[in-house]
Amino acid sequence: MKTFECIEGGVTAAAGFRASGVAAGIKYEGRRDVALLAADKPATVAAVYTANKVAAAPVRLDRERTRSGKAQAVVVNSGCANACTGAQGLADARETARLAAEALGIAEDLVLVCSTGVIGVHLPMGRVAEGVRLASAALSAAGGDDAAHAILTTDTVDKQFAVELEIDGQAVRIGGMCKGSGMIEPNMATMLGFVTTDAVVDAAALDEALHYATDRSFNRVVGDGDMSTNDTVILMASGAAGNRVLTMRHPQWQDFVDALTMVCVELGKKIVMDGEGATKFVTVRVKGALTAEDAQKAARAIAKSPLVKTSWFGLDPNWGRVIAAVGYSGAEVDDQWAQVYYGDICAYDKGRVTGKDALKPLQDVMRKRVFDVTVNLNLGNGEDTVYTYDFSYDYVKINAEYTT
Repeated sequence: MKTFECIEGGVTAAAGFRASGVAAGIKYEGRRDVALLAADKPATVAAVYTANKVAAAPVRLDRERTRSGKAQAVVVNSGCANACTGAQGLADARETARLAAEALGIAEDLVLVCSTGVIGVHLPMGRVAEGVRLASAALSAAGGDDAAHAILTTDTVDKQFAVELEIDGQAVRIGGMCKGSGMIEPNMATMLGFVTTDAVVDAAALDEALHYATDRSFNRVVGDGDMSTNDTVILMASGAAGNRVLTMRHPQWQDFVDALTMVCVELGKKIVMDGEGATKFVTVRVKGALTAEDAQKAARAIAKSPLVKTSWFGLDPNWGRVIAAVGYSGAEVDDQWAQVYYGDICAYDKGRVTGKDALKPLQDVMRKRVFDVTVNLNLGNGEDTVYTYDFSYDYVKINAEYTT
């Protein structure tokens, strides 16, 4: 995959978009909690949604509306997921969209809605209405940063990234923002992602590009193994760059896809870096698997194992937990052929275990904020990579007290 020039900005880095983020008192007083992203004219849209069968009201609404391939605005609230809220929840999501459409003077079916926060709580519609009013008035081409802060829940930092490339001699920008810190297992994290581009892109091609990029980015992020009811990634293309229409037959199609994937990968990594209570960013690599599917199964099992994750926090190079996770992952494995590495140090080598003299070097690897764990199964050519974090005391505290 190619790399591209990084630029400043997030969802408003691309031409043809404005955004805002305001405080409406949904989460708590003084905290930005309503974001609005709007295109200057109807944009081409693609989206991916949670695979959780318990889907929040906004997900159900957006699935219906994005089938048209067109959208012009997205309203996002934090502080309330509007999930498991029955008919009233769906009505509230529709009313939120109607309020935004009215404020922007656009068709209601061009407005999408996303929510994040506590499950099983109804939206305070009076505050939502005020938030939409304030956000509509505050829309600006420089408002991406405010929007990125308004969508956060337990996140400690905003998450934005943007790149620029040239297509048909025209500068094309792709930028995005996301939120996510816990309840991370998108597999299409609570995660919401919003990406914009000013490229001219065919609707079917845009959908293909987003699924490709998501599979290699957000789908390779594993926090705690819990899949949210609200996970959503929305990609909008304004067409303001003026390039020839991008389809899968365009000579620079792969450049566009690689740039989009780069944005999504970097956003996904930011989620891991900001994991709830996380002290480590760990890249889990599995290679030498019988198939690519086996490699993914093994990598996910390692990344989701509470025993593995707590050992990383405690600087305990317990490679036995790693190989055990591979063993129950469903992947083909022969422990007499497998190898486990922490950084460049082999902790387990085809049935041969490390001695006590390797303990300190292994711990030195784990003391780093960022390190790799690699498993080579030595059975085939299958490979996969997953990004994850450790479990600390703070992770337990945050999630033990989330609603109280």
